[in-house]
Amino acid sequence: MVRRFTPDAEGPLKGVKVIDLSRLVAGNMTSLQLGDFGAEVIKVEPPAGDPLRAWKDGGASFFWKVYGRNKRSIALDLRRPAAMAALWSLIDGADVLIENYRPGTLEKMGLGPDALHARNRGLIVLRVSGYGQTGPYAHLPGFGTIVEAMSGYAYRTGFPDREPVLPPLALADMIAGVYGASAVTTALLAREKGQAKGQVIDLSLLEPIFSVLGPEAAIFAKTGTVKERIGSASNTSCPRNVYICADGKYLALSGSTQAVAERIFTIIGRPEMIDDPRFATNSDRIKHRDLVDAAIGGWFSARTSEDALQIMRDAGATVGPIYSIADAYEDKHFREREVFVDLEDADFGALPMHNVLPRLSATPGGFYRPAPELGADGEAILAEIGLAPDGIAAALDVSQ
Repeated sequence: MVRRFTPDAEGPLKGVKVIDLSRLVAGNMTSLQLGDFGAEVIKVEPPAGDPLRAWKDGGASFFWKVYGRNKRSIALDLRRPAAMAALWSLIDGADVLIENYRPGTLEKMGLGPDALHARNRGLIVLRVSGYGQTGPYAHLPGFGTIVEAMSGYAYRTGFPDREPVLPPLALADMIAGVYGASAVTTALLAREKGQAKGQVIDLSLLEPIFSVLGPEAAIFAKTGTVKERIGSASNTSCPRNVYICADGKYLALSGSTQAVAERIFTIIGRPEMIDDPRFATNSDRIKHRDLVDAAIGGWFSARTSEDALQIMRDAGATVGPIYSIADAYEDKHFREREVFVDLEDADFGALPMHNVLPRLSATPGGFYRPAPELGADGEAILAEIGLAPDGIAAALDVSQ
């Protein structure tokens, strides 16, 4: 079923006005989530557009179609006084401003937090940067790739005899975007409860992905242990790995609790491993991981992925296939749960993209408008805040 956009529908964030000055993924991910739940997101783009529009596959900007949904676009050349005046008029009536310029740039533009709050005391300003607004690296440019490397994440990813592996997608940006949306909604709630008026959210790309490492800082500080790359295995639990089956397909298996680990040993016909002192506890199994993997891997290699998956699942083990996007696209669970949905699209008729997350029972989000063409809503946006036609023309520079 192809879903249609419903511009007149209302979400729980209806009435929240967001001005998004950001570019690429992290800020767009934040405003996407706010827009998915009904906030009015006005994407202020330079005349050339958000660089995300230039990320294309097969000549089409699928990145923009996904991250631009539930937003409106206005193109402003902020080097021009009339355009800057129009932006200030938008800010005056806004609840949230999102930006990801290098620290100090917003101040040079005359849009620093002090100036913003002098005009709009209740404004929530989300500042996204590579390393944060303070610290020795604050002035450095910081794309997600670099903080994925510096955070310790890449050091832990890959196999011990190979180079560290960077994620092949915008992982740091996506995690920061989730943190950003959470921070904005928290600040909105604090404002509503009278705990604060406006405030500034300092969100780096570095710190959210560092948080993915969990207790590793504590482990290092108190034990001196640096956890190393270990492929698809785990430094924390065993058994846990990817195993190849007789048909060349891979399954992932995890025995993170004692009960599941014992169940796996029984399934593979090695119940004696349960009481073997080398495998009796999780810590013992980690020390003898190679032996555990050899036993489990031998069992998988003698069976097709379909048979192995069925046997393991029937016996209550925690196992799943390694999917490509093609596999996920066809999977019945993804379909029934609507992990992705087909949305109407002017260019393709329908286009699948991830559903609104998370799922709220009483106040769910929705699909209100497709990703806009560059500047498509500029005149309407400025007319709504009371600019006269000549002021609109001056701000948008429509004569050129």
